[in-house]
Amino acid sequence: MKKGILLIICAVFLLGCDSSSNKSGKRKIAFIDAFEDATLAQAKQGFYDALKQGGFEDKKNIEIIYSNAQNNIPTLIQSINYAVSQKVELMATNATLPTITAAQRQKNVPIFMMVSSSPKMAGLTDSRGLPPSNLFGIYEELNYIDTSVAIIKTLKPSVKRLAAIYSQSEPQSVDAYNRIVAQAKASGMELIALPVSSSAETQLVVESLLTKKVDAFFALPDNSVFASFETIVRSCDKAGVPIFTSEAGLVKRGAVAAFGADLYQWGFQAGEQAVKYLKDPHTKSLKPEIVKVRKRVYNPQVAAKYGIKVGEGFEVVK
Repeated sequence: MKKGILLIICAVFLLGCDSSSNKSGKRKIAFIDAFEDATLAQAKQGFYDALKQGGFEDKKNIEIIYSNAQNNIPTLIQSINYAVSQKVELMATNATLPTITAAQRQKNVPIFMMVSSSPKMAGLTDSRGLPPSNLFGIYEELNYIDTSVAIIKTLKPSVKRLAAIYSQSEPQSVDAYNRIVAQAKASGMELIALPVSSSAETQLVVESLLTKKVDAFFALPDNSVFASFETIVRSCDKAGVPIFTSEAGLVKRGAVAAFGADLYQWGFQAGEQAVKYLKDPHTKSLKPEIVKVRKRVYNPQVAAKYGIKVGEGFEVVK
């Protein structure tokens, strides 16, 4: 009898604890960053701003469980598992690696991707070419890279040898590298590229490329490039080699120019989708969408340093 009373007391206590933990009434969502990065931070801010504009603000009426995987797979998996354990209504994934990892491990919680390659490029589509039913958000394809590479000869016609690094373990990086190979040749440039396995190798590999008398460096969409871009800039500046890129966010960090997605708007577009879901989880209109806002941007200080004149059609990076 005493044991039964004790069990009832314990059950009431546990129920009381669960109730008190939710009495704030805040809905929970998760935001998972691949690593600490100024470029990815623009997308994150865009996502948060879209939520706020849609009526959902962190610490007011929602709780955003934020985690940064620090470019570490075990940490990333732990972050995803923790988010699921907290019964979040949705997961936002910033960059391709968190998107792939979340989609492979979680089939129930809606995933809203950003700064990510398409589901097909990421290897997430099924035999019918369809993405997971819980995958939403915004992706990019590689057609824009052709324009990004062509810009180099427009702004600096003397470029004959172009350097780049890529990660063999990242599908979007390998796809981008293959695209650049073809476009560089079509633009009359020789591409000299080397693979890296992590951002820790970046400086050594970049400096090896710079000894090969290259005229410019191309920073393609790659996690190792994002994570160590300041290192790339220092090495290239020392060698007098300008950097071009397909990522508008990297122009602010030291590249000359780019034609690519506006990272803030990319995150904002993903956030708008998340708002629609939070307002109506049963909406049928949500699906992975291609990024809408791309710009030709340039960094006037960096352009001036390399004597590059940028004409009409380019915006100063913000």
